[in-house]
Amino acid sequence: MTNKKAGSLSNTLPQLGELELAVMQALWARPEQSANSLLQALPQPRKCSLSTVQSTLERLHRKELVHRTKQGHAYVYCARLERSQLLGRLLGGVIRQLHTGSLDPILSSFVDFADRIDEDTLDRLDELLQKRKLERRVDN
Repeated sequence: MTNKKAGSLSNTLPQLGELELAVMQALWARPEQSANSLLQALPQPRKCSLSTVQSTLERLHRKELVHRTKQGHAYVYCARLERSQLLGRLLGGVIRQLHTGSLDPILSSFVDFADRIDEDTLDRLDELLQKRKLERRVDN
């Protein structure tokens, strides 16, 4: 479940650490979790203390990436952004940092990356581009 206020977030995001990303992954897999249930949900090699998870959740809350609601003596957390929204903002931030006038090197790198995955990914990228172009034509 994502909060409707997520649209008020800025388009740039602070850098996220590995544990912050792991916590976000766990929240996307199962929304509305306490710090204790998130601790249990983290991948096995990533075991850490409850206080570390709580500190991570506090940082994510300050970054406006999670929403929290008090239930009894504990907070329950949910992601404010969908995975695709966060990914788009993170990639957008990197692109803005690296942008030096021409987008060609960035676009070329993106296509090269998609090509390294598999042919289907390139086809899917093409489908998404065609769909977006059509949507723009309809909106104008």
